[in-house]
Amino acid sequence: MTISLSDLGKRFNTDWIFRRLTYKFSVGNSYALIGPNGSGKSTLLQVIGGALFFNEGTLQYTNATQQVIKDEWVYQQVSLAAPYLELIEEMTGQELLDFHHSFKPFIAGKNSFSILEEVGLSNAAHKQIRYYSSGMKQRLKLAQSFFCNTSVLLLDEPCTNLDQEGIELYHRLLSLYTKDRIVIIASNDLVEYKFCQQQLLLCDYKGN
Repeated sequence: MTISLSDLGKRFNTDWIFRRLTYKFSVGNSYALIGPNGSGKSTLLQVIGGALFFNEGTLQYTNATQQVIKDEWVYQQVSLAAPYLELIEEMTGQELLDFHHSFKPFIAGKNSFSILEEVGLSNAAHKQIRYYSSGMKQRLKLAQSFFCNTSVLLLDEPCTNLDQEGIELYHRLLSLYTKDRIVIIASNDLVEYKFCQQQLLLCDYKGN
């Protein structure tokens, strides 16, 4: 799997968030999108994931046999965890993962309860998410992303609301479930991206 960006640009109204961005992400590697607040880290992450359109340039997904993946099928390759993603709070944790599994399969050998157990939420499996703490909700978001059978893992400020135990869980998930994936992390916190092999400074691509 390869994600290729060529002269990519994104603007809101007349304000360019980034421009002339050429870069390649390849499977088995991890990347950090860094830069000050407002530099476009989350915007680029959403563009890569297909949640936002870009305004110029090209973005192309290519599979292992060098075939281009059509835009409408990119979502099958991507999982995302981000603070701005909402959970269905009327569901229980297990119901949410089962619902998610209905349109995006888990990695082999995993089911909703074993996943909740692995992220420390087995005791809350049948509790409505509205009663979860902010840290529990973040663990559930990480569970949704890490345990999907996808080639691309996008993480936006993944340690938001996590205590030290939750941060250790995050690092454990990274070590166990990212070997054959593209991992892209948008963050300003070194604890979230210190393991990344490459860093992309968004300030270098400010539009004008």
